Amino acid sequence: MLPEHIRSELRAIVGEQYCLDRQEALVAYSYDATPMQQALPDVVVMPKSTEEVQQVMRVAAGHQIPIVTRGAGSNLCAGTIPVGGGIVLVLSRMNQILEIDEQNLTITVQPGVRTSDIHQAVEGRGLFYPPDPGSMVISTIGGNIALNSGGLRGLKYGTTKDYVLGLEAVLPNGEVIRTGGKLMKDVAGYDLTKLLVGSEGTLAIITQAILKLIPKPQTQRVMLAMFADMAQAARSVSDIIANRIIPGTLEFLDQGTIRVVEDFKQIGLPTDVAAILLIGQDGEPQAVDRDMEKIAAICKNNEAVQIKVATTPEEADDVMTARRSALAALSRMRPTTILEDATVPRAEIAPMVAAIQEITERYGLHICTFGHAGDGNLHPTCMTDARNHEEIERVEEAFAEIFAAAIDLGGTITGEHGVGIVKAPYLEWKVGAAGIEVMKGIKKAFDPNNLLNPGKMFAKETRNRVVVNRA
Repeated sequence: MLPEHIRSELRAIVGEQYCLDRQEALVAYSYDATPMQQALPDVVVMPKSTEEVQQVMRVAAGHQIPIVTRGAGSNLCAGTIPVGGGIVLVLSRMNQILEIDEQNLTITVQPGVRTSDIHQAVEGRGLFYPPDPGSMVISTIGGNIALNSGGLRGLKYGTTKDYVLGLEAVLPNGEVIRTGGKLMKDVAGYDLTKLLVGSEGTLAIITQAILKLIPKPQTQRVMLAMFADMAQAARSVSDIIANRIIPGTLEFLDQGTIRVVEDFKQIGLPTDVAAILLIGQDGEPQAVDRDMEKIAAICKNNEAVQIKVATTPEEADDVMTARRSALAALSRMRPTTILEDATVPRAEIAPMVAAIQEITERYGLHICTFGHAGDGNLHPTCMTDARNHEEIERVEEAFAEIFAAAIDLGGTITGEHGVGIVKAPYLEWKVGAAGIEVMKGIKKAFDPNNLLNPGKMFAKETRNRVVVNRA
């Protein structure tokens, strides 16, 4: 526990009701959406402004207290677990949209603004903020930036990093830096904006962001293509891109996921097919119609057993909602659900899914796979029970082999969830020992006393690289 005089300093900054140290409050902020990871903070602090964040950071720096920043807690790599105790800095009260600049096509927000609120605020003005992580109705933009979140529209529009133009951030010594701005071009020195995006709260505390907007697409259409074989679905993905068509959405669900989602949402998905592609396109009406006709022809050429086009906005919403509900649907099956995000080049989707299936069967587990087929970001999801320690050991070994398989296919251990705690033992597999040392050097330059989100990203020990035999 922190001494009373330090807690008094923190209460003086944010007010007594926003400085929590009762046991029930500490427990509530001891975990995020990552299963089987939990650690109690010493105190929870909820600032309202950049100035209050500065003051809290100065108290932490003066007493060498670690700080873990969080928003809604939807993180899936244990990135907001306070493994060293200390202060959990909750930015949910900093939830104001400060400006929508229609001349420069930007929106300026505080970190606690929900992603879906940004969508609603700008779309009413005919503007568009494309990043749409699956948790967008609860996740906050600060967390999206810290993890460089992706989403269903990543293939066509990119990820969060492509829309962050400028940041205000508090450094570990309490100083404020402002990077970028309402600029399309800026090469003045190192690109600190892009460095902070995806840094998982380990370098600075983001207190404000300037985001790029684009014109809202005039129309959107959605179709489902069903396949008897996963390889046919994967070929369709490659052929769509090879024909110079970039869909707004290009998602897939394997058979196990289809069955569970249909049982959950009951929208008429066929449960006897091996894979479904969910394909959406947006833009000018004539161009959208042309693209959808070409996409349908490509899927038929790859032996799609059925193609269904949503005929109303309500049908399209049902389909997209069903895809976004995949995790919730799978979570109903067993007490513990572990959602991962191995990523490969999209041409390697079929081999990667085959590798996941083989590993799943060999370890005697229940893993379903869905994800962003257009950008190769797969979400193998294991339904298990944390109380079964022997099974959990098998789950961990299976995922280690899945990550190794992704790397062998030219991929990575994480496409959008981040490293945090759970992926830290595998990071060196991807970036190498020299890459780890460069990253540690950056961390030390920003945070020499290791106060911001300690215990994340850099594991004390790296797992031995497994060899995956897929012959």
